[in-house]
Amino acid sequence: MTPPVHPHTPRVAVACGCALGEEVVWDARDGSLIWVDIENPAIWRHWPEIGETTRLALDEKIGFALPTSDPDRVVAGFRSGVALFRLSDGTRSPLARPADHPARNRLNSGSIGPDGRLYFSSMDDAEEEATGSFHRWDGKRVETFGGQAAVTNGPFVSPDGERIYTIDTAEGIVRVHDVRGGRIGEPRPLIRFEGSWGKPDGLTLDAEGHLWICHYGAGRITRFTPDGHVERILPIPTPLVTKCAFGGPDLSTLYITTCLRGRDPTLEPMAGHLYQVETEFRGFAANPLDLPQN
Repeated sequence: MTPPVHPHTPRVAVACGCALGEEVVWDARDGSLIWVDIENPAIWRHWPEIGETTRLALDEKIGFALPTSDPDRVVAGFRSGVALFRLSDGTRSPLARPADHPARNRLNSGSIGPDGRLYFSSMDDAEEEATGSFHRWDGKRVETFGGQAAVTNGPFVSPDGERIYTIDTAEGIVRVHDVRGGRIGEPRPLIRFEGSWGKPDGLTLDAEGHLWICHYGAGRITRFTPDGHVERILPIPTPLVTKCAFGGPDLSTLYITTCLRGRDPTLEPMAGHLYQVETEFRGFAANPLDLPQN
């Protein structure tokens, strides 16, 4: 049976032409979007209501930039580790890094869970060796879980804090971990991508508990039911789809990052941009990381 196709067509929100756009998040405090370009290192911000966009160039690869309780600072996943980064002047303060973090690795995905902790992943920058993993940082200690992989995405924590989703992109497997009393359980396979689906990349959840997972190499996002069945397909007008997040005043607009690397922009002018599409669903705004009061 052919799954239904989402009734609305994505359109370009920001023609940013990112080499590897990733990790878009919505900051509800000022109605802005934050995302990064990993390969052409930069932090991007966009305010849809006023149409303003900024790009802050960086000197090191960055996997994510997440809001904190200080609007001028983000918690960022650099190649070298997690750092607090000040947007106004570019200063950074190292915070944490995994105990096993080979020189060939970089940090990739990140999110703040409902418990206020930072969940992030590491991976082999060359996307060859299974040296990456998944991590949780409580402000003092980095806990590693979920096994190793060459290319990781997630972890993403459900809003009720009872499940964590992790993705082994290279192997095409989405896994789920139960969380009980703060303890992270062993991973269970939830979704296995078929050969024509591309690779599972970034994901988000909606208020109904369904997973929206990007298909890197297949130009689509799929909405999966909580038990892993296809509910609908959302075609994207470029093949390399990397991450999605709900935003907008009522959190019903899905924003989507894409990738330009390895593509010729004169032949594929739709690659690398930030897209948006309307939905009949609601998502969740990013949880800011609480910083100690000075």
